[in-house]
Order: sequence, then C-alpha cells, then structure tokens
Amino acid sequence: MQIVERFLKLESASGIMLIGAMGLAMVMANTPLDSYYQAFLDLPVEVRVGALQLDKPLLLWINDGLMAIFFMLVGLEVKREILVGRLSEPSNVVLPVVAAVGGMLVPALCFTYFNWGDDVAMRGWAIPTATDIAFALGVLSLLGSRVPIALKLFLMTLAIIDDLGAILIIALFYTTELSALSLYIAEVTIALLFIMNRMGVMRIAAYMIVGVVLWISVLKSGVHATLAGVVLAFAIPLTNPDKPTFSPLKWLEQQLHPWVAFAILPFFAFANAGVPLSAISLDMLFTSAPLGIMAGLFVGKQVGVFLFTWLAIISGVAKKPQGADWRSIYGVSLLTGIGFTMSLFVDSLAYEGMADLYGGADRLAILLGSFVSAVTGYWLLKNTLKH
Repeated sequence: MQIVERFLKLESASGIMLIGAMGLAMVMANTPLDSYYQAFLDLPVEVRVGALQLDKPLLLWINDGLMAIFFMLVGLEVKREILVGRLSEPSNVVLPVVAAVGGMLVPALCFTYFNWGDDVAMRGWAIPTATDIAFALGVLSLLGSRVPIALKLFLMTLAIIDDLGAILIIALFYTTELSALSLYIAEVTIALLFIMNRMGVMRIAAYMIVGVVLWISVLKSGVHATLAGVVLAFAIPLTNPDKPTFSPLKWLEQQLHPWVAFAILPFFAFANAGVPLSAISLDMLFTSAPLGIMAGLFVGKQVGVFLFTWLAIISGVAKKPQGADWRSIYGVSLLTGIGFTMSLFVDSLAYEGMADLYGGADRLAILLGSFVSAVTGYWLLKNTLKH
C-alpha cells in the first residue's frame, strides 16, 4: 500500500505541474514571447557517430526521446502490476479492464461519427481515447481524504490499462514506411535483451546500453521510437535471486518516477500545449476533427467508462469499488476525459508533418475537452463526496 500511496502523491503533484507547464506554454505562444517559444522548439539538435546521424529539432527529440523514457516507466508499471500487483488478481482486473475498453471504444466512435469519409481527419481517431493519469489523479487529489482509496485505485488501474491500450494503438496504427535493415537490428536487439533476462543479468546499465541501440534502430525503422521504451521495460528483471529483497524493476521504476513526473511530462506539455489563439476562429474549432476530439473526450469518455462500468457491475461480472456510489463513479468517469499529454502525443503522431492542417485547432480542442472534463468531474465529486 505504501507503493500505491507514493505513486498517487507523485502523480497528483505532477498533475499540478502539468497545469503550470500548459499555462506557461499558452502565455508564451500568445504574447510577444512567441518568437522565442518557436525558436526554442525548432532548435536543431544533432548527434553524429561515424555514419550514424540523428538530426532533429528539439520538439522531436522531446516527443521521440523523452517520451520513450515515459513509456519505459509505463512498461515497468504494467509489468509489475501484472506479476505482483493489482493486475495479478483477476477480481481486481475485471472492472477497470471493462471500463477502459468502454473508455477507448466510445470516444473513437464519437470521433468517427464526425469525421467518417475524411481519410486525413480519420488519422486522429485515437486522439480522444487516451487518459492523462497524472492530470486526472491531480484533480482527484484536490478532494483529499474524502475520496475512497478503492475509487483512487480504480482510476489508477483504469488509466494504466488505458496506457497499455495506447501502446498497442501506436504500434498497430501509427507506423510509417518500414526500413528492413533497421527492423532487423531491432529484432536482434530485442532478442539480446530477453536472452540477458533469461541468463539472469542484473545490471541495469547493461540493459540501458542495449536499450539505446534498440531506440535508435526503432527510430530509424519507421515504428515509433517510444515503443522501444516499453520493450526495454519488459526485459528488466523483477527479482534478483542473489538478493531476494532487491528488485531491479522496482528500483528502476522508483528512480524514473520523479524524473518523469516532475521533468519529462511537464516539459512535454510545455513543448506541445502552446497554441496561438489568434490564428484560430470558432469556425475552425468546430470543424469535424476538432469537434470529434472535444466530443470524444468530454462525451465519449464519460459515457464509455460509466456505461461499461455499470454493465459490468449490474451483470455481476465485477463488484462496485468499496465506499463508492454511482455518482462518485460517474465523477471519475468524467475525469477520464482528461486526455491532455497522452492525447497531445497521439495527435502529434496522427497528423505528423501536417502541423498547419487545422491551424492548432486540434490541439486547442484537446485542451478544451480535457479542461471541461476536469472541471465538471471535480465539481460533481466535490458535491458528492462531502464527508
């Protein structure tokens, strides 16, 4: 339980930092500081080793590099939860899994309703399916001890499963033209990682060195580089036979968590949330893709999570979280509409190379949908959890 409490505190504080990062980005993008903001994001960063060259603007280093570390942390959390955590017990898994499926399916259908027939817009169907766990838990933390711990765990587990779904979506639907040579190197590297795991290699540094090679090969292959972080995480050993009290996986997770919560995610939010409002009209905001994003986040998420949760409970497939009533479950369903960093990330993949397609209206739609979900969810829970 101490691990869970530590996780909740970190994610809650990170959610508050995300709000600050988003606010700073919006201020800089809509004041005379805009030129400095854009110059910062476009700053060329190059790494060259012999014939190998990685030359990208800073924004892409953040989205492809730093977010790979974030997804490695997600992979570590998922592996731990499956092996020894809440996901290892079927009775704890059923309800959040069912809720997460509804929370991905219905928002995707909402987006599809507004964009069917537009092949370019439909690339963004997965944007409203994501939940920002840090932001959602940050809002929930504002209610303090009034929130039943079972309800917090329900939201946390749902969001972890949601992240796993996002990983699968990125792997299956956001892969560009493939490089056979890079894929071959990646496959060899993955095999090496799992051979190291089976042979009992316990040095984290050894996995990190091979992981860097994996990240570069995946980056060059056409598969999104963040997936390298997930694969690397699954290769890290959970236990050390020579030191039964020490877990390499848990140690690495604890080391990464503060960096991700207080540096990587806020930095990503700052780099991606700066939307110049002067270039966006109401007509642009209510075109099909931005409208589908807002409807998916605010309507699709709450309907999908609450409906599937209700069906699972009344059918007897799962039990209601202890101490929670239907109003509080509905309030949590509203909070899952906070897509924010995860939705911004999927948006950057969906419309990669098409930055001016919607003039920033797609990113503004993510911020608005997430904001309305946060405010309404907080208001409902505040008026429901009075004691």
